[in-house]
Amino acid sequence: MSFTIWKAAILVAIPVCSFAQSNTAADTSQKITLLNEVVVYANKFAEKSGRIAQTVKSIRDKNTLNLQANTGDILINTGSLFVQKSQQGGSSPVIRGFEASRVLLMVDGVRMNNAIYRAGHLQNVITIDNMVLDRLEVLYGPSSTLYGSDALGGVVSMYTRNPQLSATGKTSVSGSSTLRYASAIDEQRGNLIMNIGGKAWASLTSVTYGSFGDMRQGKNRSDAYPPGFGLKPFLVQRSGNTDIAVPNPDPNKQSPSGYKQVDVLQKFLYSPSENIRHTLNLQFSNTSDLPRYDRLSEVSGGNPVYAEWYYGPQIRNMIAYQFNASKRNVFFQNLQVNTSFQDIEESRMTRRFQNNNKDYRWERINVFGVSIDAKHTSDKHELQIGAESYTNFVRSTAERRNIVSGALSRISTRYADGPTKMSSNAIYAQHTLKFNDRWTLNDGIRFNLVQLDARFADTTLMHFPFTRAKQNNVAVTGNIGLVYATPNDFRWSFILSSGFRAPNVDDLSKVFDTRTGIVVVPNPDIKPEYTYNAEMSATKQFNNITIGGSVFYTLFRNALVLDKFRFNGQDSILYSGVRSAVFANQNKASAYVTGFSVNAAITLFQGTVWDGVVTYTYGRFTDQNGSKVPLDHIPPVYGRSGIKHSSTKWQAEFFVLFNGWKRMSNYNPLGEDNLQYATPNGMPSWYTLNLRGAVSIAKKLEAQVLLENIADRNYRYFASGISAPGRNLSVSLKLSF
Repeated sequence: MSFTIWKAAILVAIPVCSFAQSNTAADTSQKITLLNEVVVYANKFAEKSGRIAQTVKSIRDKNTLNLQANTGDILINTGSLFVQKSQQGGSSPVIRGFEASRVLLMVDGVRMNNAIYRAGHLQNVITIDNMVLDRLEVLYGPSSTLYGSDALGGVVSMYTRNPQLSATGKTSVSGSSTLRYASAIDEQRGNLIMNIGGKAWASLTSVTYGSFGDMRQGKNRSDAYPPGFGLKPFLVQRSGNTDIAVPNPDPNKQSPSGYKQVDVLQKFLYSPSENIRHTLNLQFSNTSDLPRYDRLSEVSGGNPVYAEWYYGPQIRNMIAYQFNASKRNVFFQNLQVNTSFQDIEESRMTRRFQNNNKDYRWERINVFGVSIDAKHTSDKHELQIGAESYTNFVRSTAERRNIVSGALSRISTRYADGPTKMSSNAIYAQHTLKFNDRWTLNDGIRFNLVQLDARFADTTLMHFPFTRAKQNNVAVTGNIGLVYATPNDFRWSFILSSGFRAPNVDDLSKVFDTRTGIVVVPNPDIKPEYTYNAEMSATKQFNNITIGGSVFYTLFRNALVLDKFRFNGQDSILYSGVRSAVFANQNKASAYVTGFSVNAAITLFQGTVWDGVVTYTYGRFTDQNGSKVPLDHIPPVYGRSGIKHSSTKWQAEFFVLFNGWKRMSNYNPLGEDNLQYATPNGMPSWYTLNLRGAVSIAKKLEAQVLLENIADRNYRYFASGISAPGRNLSVSLKLSF
C-alpha cells in the first residue's frame, strides 16, 4: 500500500510544522481538564464517559454540527468515520467495516433502521436536519445489549435541540435565522428556529429549506487516475420520443446530481416540576427526486445505460412522545419512556436509454415503537433495565409505464407484494459497578425476539417456489468491560461485546439488479448474523498533550454475503429485459475485522490546539472453497489533522482530510465495493487542504467561511460512484434574536 500508515502520520504532523508560530485557539485545554468528565448518552441516560468501557465520540461543536451541507458531511469532517456516497443526496456511514443495515441510526432515542434498510449503501442519514442538531454521538463496536438488532458495527445517535423554558418565568421568545451558500454544489439553504418559553411550557420550531445544484468535481487529477477519470462527457436529453446523448459543456459538472430538501421539526415541552419532562417531538423530512448519479454515468457500447434513474421523493414523518422523570424517591430514580410512530416513503424510478418503458417501484413503511428504561443508582452500583418493541408494516408496489403511449403493465415489486410485517421485541439490563474511584465494571445482557412474516401474493411474474417466508429468531447478546481511570490524566478500558442482526425484509424478499447483468432474488432460508468483539483503548495526558488509541478484533459469524444462486433450477433469468446472472443473500461467510485508531491533541499556546486521528481497518472472510477473500465495506486508512484557534469573538482552523489507497486486490469481487466505479488499480489515495473561520460580527450576528479542497484536487471516496466536490467556498450567516 503506497499510502502507508507512516505517510498518514506525516500528514497528521503537517499542521504542527506549518502553524507552529501561529497564535490560534483551543478546545484541547478543555479536553485535558475534562478527560473523565465528558457526559455522553451511550447508556441512554447521561453518564460520564470515563466510566464507560465502550469507545464513544461525542460531537457538540455547533459550527461542526450546523454548518455542513448535511449530516453525513459532519461525520466526514470529523475524520473519525468513513462515509460512502453513491450520489450527492446520500451518505452511508461505515463503522469499523460495517455499513448500512449493520450500523444502527438513532434520532432522539428512536430507531431509524426499519425493515427495508439494505446491506448496500444508504442515504437515510441526510433526512436528519443538521441545522437543528444539538449533539451527535458515535458508539464504536457491537452495541446490541442496549440497542438491539443492526448495531453490529456501532451506533450513530443524533439528538436535536430541545425547547428551552423561560429563565425568568415570563414568556420569552428567542431564535435564529441562518443562510448558507456553497459554490461547488451550488448550495442555497436557509433555516429558521424559534423558541417560545414559559415557566412550565416551551415550544421549539425549526424549518429548513435547501437547494443543491449539480456537484462540480475537482479539476486537478493525479497521475494515479486514468485520463478523464470521473468526467461526465454526456447528458441525456429527449428529442421527440427518442433519447439522445449530447456533449456535456462542462464535464467536471456531475449532472444530474442536484436535489432539494425540506425539513420541519416541532417540539413541545411540558415540565410541571424540575424533575418531570413531557416532550412531544414532530419531524418531517421531504426530498425532491434524488438522481442516482453513479447509475446515470454508466456507459455500455458507447451509449448511456440509463436515461433515468432516481430515487423518488424520500419522505420521513415521525411523531414521538418522551417522558422523563429523574431524582425520584423510589428504587429506580430515573425513568424514561419513548413511544413513536414513523411513516416512511421511498421509491425508485428507472428507464433505460432509448427505451420508453419506465419502471416505478414504491415502498411505504409504518413503524410503531415503544421503549421503557429505568435506572437505579447507589454508592457503587448503577442498574438499568429496559424493554423495547418495534413493529414494521411494509407495502411494496410496482408498475411499468410507457412514457409515450401511457400504457401500464405489471413488473415485479422490489419486496414481497403481500402483507409484510416485521417485529422486534427485547428486554435487557445494563449494570455498572464502581469498585472505587479508579476501577469500574460494565456488564449487560439482552434477550431478543425478532419475527418476520412476508407474503408473496402474486408469483406469476417471478414464479417463486414459495408464497410465504416466515421467521422467528431468538438471540441473546451481552457485554462485559473494565475501566481504569485516574482523576485527571489516564484512562484504560477493555471490553468484550456481542452483536446480532436479524434478517429483515430487504435481506429476505428483495428482487433487484445490483448492477446490469446481475439480479438478486429472495432466499427465505437465511439466518441472523452475529459479531463478537474484543477491544482495548487507552488515553493519557501529559501536561498539555493528550494521546489515545484503541485496537479491536471482531469475529463475524453467519455473515450474509451475496453469492451465486439457482432460482427454480436456473443460474440466470430475464430481468427488465436483460439476461442476468442469479445471486442471493446466503449465510456463507465466517469473517473477521480488525483495526486500530490513534489520536492526539496538543495545546500549543493558550487557546491553541492541534489534533489528529488515524484509523486503519482490515477484514477478510472465508468463502465456501476455504479461500480468504476481502470483506466488503472495509475502508482504506483514513483520518484528519487540524490546528484550531478559538477566542470569545472568533475562531479559525486549518485541517487536512486524507484517505489511503484501496488496491483492487483488497476489493470484494461480489459485494458492495463497486469495482465498476474504481480505477483498474483500485481507488487512489488523496488528501485535501481546508480552511475554516467563524467570527462574531455583532452581538447577534455570526459568520462562517469555509474553503474546502483548496488545491481543487479530483478524488473519489472508496466504493463511491460520484467524485467529491472540487474547491468549495461556503459562507454562512446566522442572526440570533
